[in-house]
Amino acid sequence: MRVLGVDPGLTRCGVGVVEGVAGRPLTMVGVGVVRTPPDADLGHRLVAIEQGIERWLDEHRPEFVAVERVFSQHNVRTVMGTAQASAVAMLCASRRGIPVALHTPSEVKAAVTGSGRADKAQVGAMVTRLLRLDAPPKPADAADALALAICHIWRAPAQNRLQQAVAAHRTLKGRTA
Repeated sequence: MRVLGVDPGLTRCGVGVVEGVAGRPLTMVGVGVVRTPPDADLGHRLVAIEQGIERWLDEHRPEFVAVERVFSQHNVRTVMGTAQASAVAMLCASRRGIPVALHTPSEVKAAVTGSGRADKAQVGAMVTRLLRLDAPPKPADAADALALAICHIWRAPAQNRLQQAVAAHRTLKGRTA
């Protein structure tokens, strides 16, 4: 399974591609950041993010895209920009028919470190260890994008089984009604 993780942001949008399956060693395929100038017009920034993500999709051909689920923060401007960048990533993937999964920051932290309250340094350290890298990816947005991809690879099999069980239950329930 090849997953593009996206840590959305208007100024720095982290992107990272990981390949592998749950229970086996994972491989980092690529990592980086799509940057936009803070003083640029919002529309131009969103187009730049779209173009950057499209390049990553073209180059790495992921089977899935995992995006950080936007959660409420104290700074409304920050959460709005994050939500807009997140929507661009989801649009780019959906336009190509690539399934998109949303994971909360605490889900990602718990999957990668074992604690949903881990800090950025702990996430970076575990990403480094799990992907057998020489050093944590910089900036933290890049490490977070890799963590999202890892989280999806590890969680997808269980989520798929759960969805299949729910669908089977609905089918069975429909027959007895």
